[in-house]
Amino acid sequence: MKNLIVRSITGVFFVAAIVVSFLTPVGMTSLFALVTGLTIWEFCGLANGIEGVSVNRFISTVAGVYLFLAVGGFCSDITSSGAVFIPYLLTLVYLFISELYLKNANPVNDWAYTMLSQMYIALPFSTINVLAFNADTTGAVHFNFILPLSVFIFLWVNDSGAYCCGSLLGKHKLFPRISPGKSWEGSIGGAIFVLAAAVAVYYLHPESPLSLPAWLGLGLVVVVFGTWGDLVESLFKRTLGIKDSGNILPGHGGMLDRFDSSLMAFPASVVYIYSLTLIA
Repeated sequence: MKNLIVRSITGVFFVAAIVVSFLTPVGMTSLFALVTGLTIWEFCGLANGIEGVSVNRFISTVAGVYLFLAVGGFCSDITSSGAVFIPYLLTLVYLFISELYLKNANPVNDWAYTMLSQMYIALPFSTINVLAFNADTTGAVHFNFILPLSVFIFLWVNDSGAYCCGSLLGKHKLFPRISPGKSWEGSIGGAIFVLAAAVAVYYLHPESPLSLPAWLGLGLVVVVFGTWGDLVESLFKRTLGIKDSGNILPGHGGMLDRFDSSLMAFPASVVYIYSLTLIA
């Protein structure tokens, strides 16, 4: 009972922090730069617990946060120069070259986990900026919270719907090798709830940037890739033999535990929405 109360309180503050952050571009940028840094720091700590792996935790974290900020600056038109990414690229080059001098046991493993921290965490979080900053027909860039916030809403609705439907109806395992608790019934139920949420977002937001069919499609994209994101993190934890990625969020585990679904859902949402513009 105590754990349920702690989990509920943490969940309320977690959701409130994300929703409030999207009220202003500065709030969004500040929160998710912090989230990016904490998540990479956590990931690198887990990687360094693997025998023969030694990742530069500090520089990897700083690089990931810089990438998030650089993408934000580029997408918001604070800077229109691609030169903003040069420091990030130089940092990656340094992380490769440094292994020549460190004499670690397995530099290939170090490279692999270092680059994974950037590709798996920093890059996906950076795509939040792509959804949040949109140019109008005149080329002026505006902050639009509805798309990135909707992705989070769909993820939360999917989790809740899948849990409820899975608990009541779940009989057929979705991916028993990696996540025995997930069922096909739960996943389908979660998807139905998300489709309903997509309809609600369309009608409640009068200046919706997407048509109703496009919102429904985005909801399904978030369901599918959010589920895969959850499974990817479960595979990572199962490989390491751990239950939670950390304990920074009481009752919810670590940063990876809370943002695992979004790490796949956001890049997929960007591809989906830009595909719609290409088709149009």
